[in-house]
Amino acid sequence: MIHLSLKTEKELTKKGLNTRRKLLKAAEKVFGTNGYFEASIVEITQGANVAQGTFYKYFPSKKAIYDELVQQMSRDLRLFIKQSIEKSPQIDVHRRGFEAFFEWVGENRNLYSIVLQAVIVDKDLYRWYYEKLANGYIRALKEAHKTGEFKLLDHEALAYSLMGIGQFIGMRWIYLEEEEVPKEVLDVAMEMALHGILK
Repeated sequence: MIHLSLKTEKELTKKGLNTRRKLLKAAEKVFGTNGYFEASIVEITQGANVAQGTFYKYFPSKKAIYDELVQQMSRDLRLFIKQSIEKSPQIDVHRRGFEAFFEWVGENRNLYSIVLQAVIVDKDLYRWYYEKLANGYIRALKEAHKTGEFKLLDHEALAYSLMGIGQFIGMRWIYLEEEEVPKEVLDVAMEMALHGILK
């Protein structure tokens, strides 16, 4: 179940909006560094430099601010990928999509960690996050299929397969090693995704 914060951004004053964003930024760092179960509201408020009671004006619980961060990542990542690929030629769309995902993960390691934790923190939230990502991918695949360039394959299965490639390459090089994904690694992934592994 996804919790909602007490006030939406539209209902807040400029000062309130700034405080809410400071709390989210601090929570991103605390959850990303310590993990959800070890994180505390005290650490979040200290990181945001606000009184502990202030937290509850914006979020009813630690879980609520965690949920907000996952929802924020979902929105921001999907928008970033969409904007990155919309001007790419059709033949380059898949590669550019992977590149955009890797770029985003590299710049948002704490948020990526927070989503990975969701499989234990809240399985329904974890499922919601990946379903939102997959649904966007499925729509893009259906549009691409209309060009006649790709085989008729089940779009959901294909979306999750491609997401799996991006997920584990991103985890292996960016998240665990704190490196950029090597060009030759992306070359292999694209060769497999677009042409398969059989001679």
